Amino acid sequence: MESDGRQGGVTKQLAGFCAGLSYGDVPGDVIDSAVMLAFDTIGVAAGGTAAESSRIMLDFMKVLDPPGNGTVIAGRRKIAPEYAALLNGAFAHALDFDDLCNEASAHPGAAVFPAVLAACDMTGSGGKDFLLGAVVGYEVMCRLGKAINPARHYGRGFHPTGTCGTFGAAAAAGKILGLNAEQMTSALGIAGSQAAGCMEFLAQGTWTKRFHPGWAAHSGIIAALLARQGYSGPSTIIEGKSGFLNSYSHGANALHVLENIGEVFYVSKTSIKPYSACRYKHGPMDGIRQIMKDNGLRPADISEIIIGLLEVAYPIIAEPADLKYNPRSIVDAQFSLPFGAAVALLYGNALPDHYTEEIIKSEEIAEVMKKVRIKKDPELERLYPKQWPSTVEIRTKSGGSYRTFVPYPKGDPENPLSWGELTEKFNSVTRGVYSSERQSRIAEEVRKLSTSANLDKLKSSLMQD
Repeated sequence: MESDGRQGGVTKQLAGFCAGLSYGDVPGDVIDSAVMLAFDTIGVAAGGTAAESSRIMLDFMKVLDPPGNGTVIAGRRKIAPEYAALLNGAFAHALDFDDLCNEASAHPGAAVFPAVLAACDMTGSGGKDFLLGAVVGYEVMCRLGKAINPARHYGRGFHPTGTCGTFGAAAAAGKILGLNAEQMTSALGIAGSQAAGCMEFLAQGTWTKRFHPGWAAHSGIIAALLARQGYSGPSTIIEGKSGFLNSYSHGANALHVLENIGEVFYVSKTSIKPYSACRYKHGPMDGIRQIMKDNGLRPADISEIIIGLLEVAYPIIAEPADLKYNPRSIVDAQFSLPFGAAVALLYGNALPDHYTEEIIKSEEIAEVMKKVRIKKDPELERLYPKQWPSTVEIRTKSGGSYRTFVPYPKGDPENPLSWGELTEKFNSVTRGVYSSERQSRIAEEVRKLSTSANLDKLKSSLMQD
């Protein structure tokens, strides 16, 4: 690992930046991005409450019954804030519809915003504190995700959302709790002993990945609270010999943690998903939809779909082939590129409604999946991780061949969703959870965050009557 070499150490400098950042230091367009990401996270969390894994988490929380004033998205009663964060984070990741920072290969919203909301419940903070805490959390989580070298981190079996998310949540909560630089350093140090998240869920299509950002949010709050009480954590947790970067990766680069800090904000470098699926599938699905639309093709016309893919994505969405071409569960389908390609071809989209047991077992889907061929494309590697590009070629039964290159999947900052498109996503994913009147009220309260003295109206809007 390359060291940073600057006086004070990486962890202390990062903590000092987080503790010292003020709302006025953050550009207006960054705040605007934070507002959009908050709206998106609330929507996917509310929609995620319908997942079976979320219902079990709710049943578990009824048994635990931790009293408190923590806001549970789409919930009917408040609980201890740190446990509300656990639920909200798990809800937000349940549909695999939450935001993603490409360079970190991590989902910051599902870990950071639940911690932010819980910390605001503890302190009674208003909208500016809410947004500033989110900006700080995204900075820490995404910078660590980039520095850890996502491909190498995955190679060791770790999930960046769970590991880096714990640090991001600790920083976000710590900012709202008013930690000074020394306390923030300890909060990060404590978070490092809680950073967890294993990719073994892929082997059997289990639910543990959905749990990762919730546990990160929960752990981050604990770290911040302990640090506020004076509990110490190592001040070299990031760069130390046995610290995060050295222990969780080979080939990490600590220089990325502080690179352009205060000038580049990762809230504005985070993508919003238009499809309910692993982000590595989005470029190929965009390409399929584009080719089909631009050339007036029908599913019955297609003989073969050839997808060029990044190497890092292969073990996540393309291997083992037997599982990816024969998904057995919703989680399997979310991480199957052949399934995603088939859904994009047949339905022209990939929303939560398309990830059902009935569609997974569909003969029509199975037939299209047989037409999908995936190959590693070395030319794409030079663009990763700043870009997650892909190529698509569709061949027809009549001998036609249509190709496209997707440099930036829809939802990337370079190819963003508009507020109108985001509102459509929010209304679609929360239909059945909130009434149309409640959907509009939540949107209005989120858009007023930068001027809201308190969050009482937003919190009441998020919960069920």
